[in-house]
Amino acid sequence: MDFVSRITRLPHCFEPEHGAEARALLPRLSGDLAALVEGAAGCSPYLRSLMQQEAYWLSDALDNPEGARDAVFDALRDGANGAALAALLRQAKRRIALLAGLADLAGVWTLEEVTGALTTLADLACDAAMRETVGVEIKRGKLPGACEDDIASAGGMVTLAMGKMGAGELNYSSDIDLICLFDETRFACDDYHEARASFVRATRRMTALLSDRTGDGYVFRTDLRLRPDPSVTPVCMAMATAESYYESLGRTWERAAYIKARASAGDLAAGERFLEALTPFVWRRHLDFAAIEDAHNMRLRIRAHKGLGGAIDLDGHNMKLGRGGIREIEFFTQTRQIIAGGRDPDLRVRGTAEGLARLAAKGWVPQDAAEALTDHYRFHREVEHRLQMLRDAQTHDLPKAPEEWDRLAAFMGREADELRAELDTRLAAVHEMIEHFFDPGADAAPPTPVSDEVAALSQEVIARWPSYPALRSARAGEIFRRLRPDILSRLAETSHPSEALLAFDGFLSGLPAGVQVFSLFEANPQLIDLLIDIVGTAPTLATYLSRNAAVFDAVIVGDFFAAWPGRDVLLEGLRATLEAESDYEARLDAARRWRREWHFRVGVHHLRGLISGAEAGTQYADLADAILTVLWPEVVRQFAAKHGDPPGRGAVVLGMGSLGAGWLNAGSDLDLIVIYDADGAEGSDGVRPLATRPYYARLTQAMITALTAPMAQGRLYEVDMRLRPSGNQGPVATAWKSFRDYQSDEAWVWEHLALTRARVVTGDEALGNDVETFRRELLARPRDRGKVLKEVSEMRARIRAAKAPGGPLDAKFGPGRIQEIELIAQAGALMEGSPDRGTQAGLNAGVAIDWLSDADERALTDAYALWSSLLQAARLLGDKPLNPDALGAGAGQFVLRETGQPDTAALLAGLEHVTEQAGRVIESALLAAPKE
Repeated sequence: MDFVSRITRLPHCFEPEHGAEARALLPRLSGDLAALVEGAAGCSPYLRSLMQQEAYWLSDALDNPEGARDAVFDALRDGANGAALAALLRQAKRRIALLAGLADLAGVWTLEEVTGALTTLADLACDAAMRETVGVEIKRGKLPGACEDDIASAGGMVTLAMGKMGAGELNYSSDIDLICLFDETRFACDDYHEARASFVRATRRMTALLSDRTGDGYVFRTDLRLRPDPSVTPVCMAMATAESYYESLGRTWERAAYIKARASAGDLAAGERFLEALTPFVWRRHLDFAAIEDAHNMRLRIRAHKGLGGAIDLDGHNMKLGRGGIREIEFFTQTRQIIAGGRDPDLRVRGTAEGLARLAAKGWVPQDAAEALTDHYRFHREVEHRLQMLRDAQTHDLPKAPEEWDRLAAFMGREADELRAELDTRLAAVHEMIEHFFDPGADAAPPTPVSDEVAALSQEVIARWPSYPALRSARAGEIFRRLRPDILSRLAETSHPSEALLAFDGFLSGLPAGVQVFSLFEANPQLIDLLIDIVGTAPTLATYLSRNAAVFDAVIVGDFFAAWPGRDVLLEGLRATLEAESDYEARLDAARRWRREWHFRVGVHHLRGLISGAEAGTQYADLADAILTVLWPEVVRQFAAKHGDPPGRGAVVLGMGSLGAGWLNAGSDLDLIVIYDADGAEGSDGVRPLATRPYYARLTQAMITALTAPMAQGRLYEVDMRLRPSGNQGPVATAWKSFRDYQSDEAWVWEHLALTRARVVTGDEALGNDVETFRRELLARPRDRGKVLKEVSEMRARIRAAKAPGGPLDAKFGPGRIQEIELIAQAGALMEGSPDRGTQAGLNAGVAIDWLSDADERALTDAYALWSSLLQAARLLGDKPLNPDALGAGAGQFVLRETGQPDTAALLAGLEHVTEQAGRVIESALLAAPKE
């Protein structure tokens, strides 16, 4: 059946000139088909680029879309070899992406047909790539006992498609989650290791064949991290090894993941046998429902930790992970399947919509709720596809800018206000339904005393300890049995025993081996004290241990408690760490591991009183400097491989705010500005050259991504670019001339205040020198001091109106607290023309121009020192202002020690006194013009 007769909707053309260009590529199209092409290309740069590459093919494909789709699939089944296969795979990806995108936009294919086409493409691509790479191993005689007849079954290797691919629900720009296994029964015992090495090589080549970007594009980004214990296991495992892992160590989230698992490529029969063997692991008849509730609550905490758990705000809302989003519906469905599926095999289906229908038919979910959630799920997935279809980005975030809202709405054939209203309604409805039907406390037992609750939790947690890797050996178990009473008694003495026990459980479960660690604890009991300090006092560091137990390795070996080595040693160490990795993504992950361990070390030193809060602030800044300095050339090198070397002189990265002043805390983000100098160059000279402005804009975005992207080892930092000229409305990278002109002629006083703390961190040395010279000259220019004070006063008033103190221990916001003192210091530096950075330098500048008296400076310095000590302690304990009434014993003692106070009452009184003194100084200073 032809395409045009089935069109039920059309996108609006957001950029008519681009739509017209695309339509000109397909001159024989008319009517709705022409309108579809115009609308799609006029909204989506990605679809427009595909049309430019596949215009000839597309013209005929629209006559018979299913036939064209099937022809692409048949070509993949027929296969090719070597470089021809790589080109064929990428051509197939372009064509299916283009056809599925247009069919989706026009309503010609249902959601299931769109995701089904994308999934079939992934299945066939994986199968072709596996047969190619395993075939190479067989032909070279590297797979023992295999002949060319075994290529058809990939020599016993299979990929399990997980997640959306397993369910046949791939989204438009999805990674594919795979677990690669091989059937070890096909090989003699003596050949096992050689066979495994061969399959590992084939797997790595297969993922490269699929994910490497060439001139023809890429096929699919592949993720192999869902396999058992991915940090220590090979990328392709023996089925028996994987089965043994799940039987002994498998966790609830892995059980849920296997609901959607499917043998997708290679030896399908072997894959199905493996999945059948895992049935008792996935579908248990006697399930502890509390375990599912725990998993659900953990997921919500993780989402909250990522900043996605607040009230729904459409601008930037994550359609997958945010409230009312896709994950809510999927998790709701999987939870009920895993509860009841052990008793009812009819519920063991992979698809979300099908799962909801089965649950409703069996009475586990009301029919109207299942239908409503299914409807919302389909709509959410369509929005997700549009977001990804725009630029082939793996994003789930709704737009933030009005222009991008207009683009998205046009892409969906809607008006922006109408689309926002529907999204708001649907997201709220999903969230309310999920909360209603998944209330963790609905069937809870009556409350019990805390001591009993802790005791019950202890028994539940301790019962699983023997299954952990660290306790598998008899020797480790024997040592730990001697340590356990002391550990448990110390945990019981913490302010929150349940939380401390769970944090310790996370640490224990992550240890790959126990004999060395437990022996070290037995010989050095102070290490147990350190561990208990962390889990019982500082939630942030406890989180490090529970989620990243490997950081404790740094305590066991090396010079963890040695003095701070300094920035140069950090740079040398980080460079060596990254040089040891073979590819860019591995280096980004290595940087995350490196930073995490050093960040943890600073926190522990601070917690144990080995360094002061001020020293911790400097060390956190040193870490950030090292990361930026070493990572920037890595990002440039990776970007230049595609687009050529940076045109002109290159770029520099400026640290602003606390980073510029060289003083951060445990929870600081990074305020950055990127300045580039094209120096007359019009563009780059790479394989895919770019004009200078988009080159540096995209390079800057690549740097932001390198810092902020959540990877296997987490993320490095959050980044704030709002201090660049024109803020979020300006270009993400600023041209050197534009920066000079803007700062000289257009910048607000507050922007010059910000420059008093600006510092070139990394980048081209000559350009960096020029930027610093300009900064100094700009700050040295004569100032209308009355105007400066007037604008500082207005800024202070705006901050007060927008940021009320979060309690008596909120160190940052409020009269006479950190932000106001820093503002006064910056004003002093600006009026005196001082190039020196830092709050103390700014206060000294205020004295130098007779704006502040010596007594004023002392009052502000005293207040700033006390509040800064409190802020450093507070950020180590959590990400919110401290509540004096809710501090645990350990946390309270830490805060008092850091602030030099004997008790909480004295601390509150001392803060009140210095704040009152500082507030009076600030009020007086803003009313008094300094002498000219």
